[in-house]
Amino acid sequence: MRLVSTRDPRHHASFAEAVGRSLAPGGGLYLPDPLPCFVDLDHLLERLSPQSRRAEILARLLGEEFGRAETDRMAAEAFDFPVTLVPVAARCYALELFHGPTLAFKDFGARFLAQTLALLRARDGRDRTILVATSGDTGSAVASAFHGLEGFRAVVLYPKGRVSALQERQFGTLGGNVRALAVDGSFDDCQALVKGAFADPDLSSRHGLTSANSINIARLLAQVLYYFDGCALLREAGLGDPPVFAVPSGNFGNLCAGLLAQRMGLPVRAFIVATNANTTVPDYLDSGEYRARPSVATLSNAMDVGAPNNWERISRLHRDDHGALRQALRWGHLSDPETALVLRELRDLGYLADPHGAVAFGVMRERLGLTETGIFLGTAHPAKFADSLEPILGIPVPLPAALAEAQARPLRIEDLANDPAALREALGG
Repeated sequence: MRLVSTRDPRHHASFAEAVGRSLAPGGGLYLPDPLPCFVDLDHLLERLSPQSRRAEILARLLGEEFGRAETDRMAAEAFDFPVTLVPVAARCYALELFHGPTLAFKDFGARFLAQTLALLRARDGRDRTILVATSGDTGSAVASAFHGLEGFRAVVLYPKGRVSALQERQFGTLGGNVRALAVDGSFDDCQALVKGAFADPDLSSRHGLTSANSINIARLLAQVLYYFDGCALLREAGLGDPPVFAVPSGNFGNLCAGLLAQRMGLPVRAFIVATNANTTVPDYLDSGEYRARPSVATLSNAMDVGAPNNWERISRLHRDDHGALRQALRWGHLSDPETALVLRELRDLGYLADPHGAVAFGVMRERLGLTETGIFLGTAHPAKFADSLEPILGIPVPLPAALAEAQARPLRIEDLANDPAALREALGG
């Protein structure tokens, strides 16, 4: 797989090189160029098991760098949990991506990244520090994927007081080779600290810094796979028309992965951008003026991003053409009161959603054509947000065993000043 920088197409890298670097020189992000196009969609979507399909797609994408036995092993180790498609309303389905070990869709990318880096370490013997900013679920998934993995330490930065208590427990109680740093600031501040660390060549080289945020191409590539799962499950349910995917969007890696899948040949009618009160991208699509801004805290906290990293990739895929983006996407946003209303409506339909899925469903209803089939992404188990959901819904939210275990463990967190020098010191200078 050949990858190029969003900021300089003359700069290219192999997949292994891009995974290790995370950011391209000059701060660009990596994108596949050219993108492969799969023509045997019936075979991929109808004749293969989910595990076989994921392994086959990975082998086609990475076959020039890894052997088939290696890609099969990575797929088997990383994606050992199901994806489910649940009917919610007429021609509306939830694609549940939260059946992995940390009960969030981030398990796809984090576990695949861990498998990829472990394979690379077996080749080069290099220890690495995984540095990640999280607004919730990314930190949990990355901490779980790398916990106890020889040759790696994981450092998780998160905005103090702005993730759910259960999310904090998942990544802040592991200890060992996992450190949780509570930053006095927003997610955007955490993200800026991480990007600044990677931009420091001395610091990055000394500690073998590697990003586990969706700026890392390995995470993005793993997320492509569940869009194929969604279309396959829809065909299994007897619906062959290309679906409309509604994507709850914060840092926009999820949407970018879907757009890549579409360009690889996956039959998708459209993508719907669904955000909360952090409306940087919807406002840009409306006006043509891109204006990043400080993030706003909401019920759907994983989407509280005012300067989304992956929008650069999406814009570049469309040649930075505002008109082309408007043609390719549909969009909308919900306030917290509107999100609460949708959560109750979904409860009355017999479906328990988390706030992010509710935002996607609510926007999808507004943007879906009468004869179209819609799939909204369920990105996290609702129990992760029980504290905010139970007062809204008026019913108890059952706690899965994995979350109950995390809740019982003591917190092992450290405060970190919102300052690059503080992060440098925490990493070891």
